[in-house]
Amino acid sequence: MALKIYDSMTREKRVFEPADPNRVTLYVCGPTVYNYAHIGNARAAVAFDLLFRVLRNRYGADHVVYARNITDIDDKIIKASLSTGEPIGDITRKFAQIYRDDMGALGVLAPNAEPAATDHIDGMIAMVKSLIELGAAYAADGHVLFSIDSYDAYGKLSGVDRDEMLAGARVEVAPYKKNPADFVLWKPSSDAEPGWESPWGRGRPGWHLECSVMIRHELAETIDIHGGGQDLRFPHHENEIAQSVCAHKGAPLARYWMHNGFLRMGSDKMSKSLGNVVLAHDLLKDWPGEVIRWALLSAHYRQPLEWTEELLRQSKKQLDRFYRLIEEVAFTEDIGDAPESVALALEDDLNTPEAFAGLHELRDISSQLDGAARENAIIRLRNAGRLMGFLNADPAQWFRGVATDGPSADEIEALLQERLEARTSKNFARADEIRDTLAAKGIVIEDGPQGATWRKE
Repeated sequence: MALKIYDSMTREKRVFEPADPNRVTLYVCGPTVYNYAHIGNARAAVAFDLLFRVLRNRYGADHVVYARNITDIDDKIIKASLSTGEPIGDITRKFAQIYRDDMGALGVLAPNAEPAATDHIDGMIAMVKSLIELGAAYAADGHVLFSIDSYDAYGKLSGVDRDEMLAGARVEVAPYKKNPADFVLWKPSSDAEPGWESPWGRGRPGWHLECSVMIRHELAETIDIHGGGQDLRFPHHENEIAQSVCAHKGAPLARYWMHNGFLRMGSDKMSKSLGNVVLAHDLLKDWPGEVIRWALLSAHYRQPLEWTEELLRQSKKQLDRFYRLIEEVAFTEDIGDAPESVALALEDDLNTPEAFAGLHELRDISSQLDGAARENAIIRLRNAGRLMGFLNADPAQWFRGVATDGPSADEIEALLQERLEARTSKNFARADEIRDTLAAKGIVIEDGPQGATWRKE
């Protein structure tokens, strides 16, 4: 069966045919590293991590090249530095590593390449020079701007009308622009701001320019898939296309475009202005990463996702059922092939609701079998889960949960040892007291042939 993805440019589901099956290229816009990533940012990271896994499963891990950039020069970063007094480099290094750690906790694989914008300034200056020479850009008042009138297909990806776009808050109207919708490729920097010498004076690149240059450097002029959040279609991706196509004399930037949907908090889209931003970093203090990942993939990636505490609770309950089964088997082998019921669902434009249904079907089948047949079925279930980024934890550790305000693992283990000694000396009253004390704190003790184990309720 062919792998199909929904192409945002053509607005239809298309069979995916890479330019070179031996080098499938994927680029996704990464974080601007000045603060913690919110759960909406995490949705994009998880959705395209799933795509990365599906591509690797189909073409082989050595034949897929995934680049996700780090934006480490931006007005928001400069503002954060000025407000805190912390050097920009310290801010960007800190939050880049936090982003990697938080996304890693959500099961997001490291990309093959992670270019940082500030490592590609020379390439950005070179692209700006080229655009000016080609008549697609012009210098004005210390700025260099891209002329959207030089690119007839401007607006094709987003569907934004040129006249209507001026009403959007994301288009800056300035007197030095020939067309109010022209966008900045290079901007001047004050003495208090970071900057690099250029033919147009000391300055720094525009945000849109950065991705075009990093894509060309890490992957190619034309890549197979470009992904990102729905909010990036305009103006970011629209501007990337315009400047890249013009700089590369008509070569398309990407053969397929993919965008994930918004995350909603009740009836509202999550936004700082509404004060309803939820940070992935904070959620990981209370929930296992796989639970958050399950919740993020519970709706199809292109659809809006309603984010609630109940969604997390239900995600945890479902994963608990799977871990109950897989703790029956001692896994030593590497991941095998995932069953078709899950793999084919994912190859149909990352149809995670159908893939989850496949996981539940595999669980039901496993539960009805015995002996070697049951073990083999559980292995198939585990393989299917791992293709999606699940069932990677040790089951015993899974049921112990994440750290909370309750007793620590060491404290619980000490109490279990005391309970064992009480039972050995036939002090059953003390043994029962310890069990009841832990139960009151949400710790369940389970006695078995190998001794007592515990998990969080």
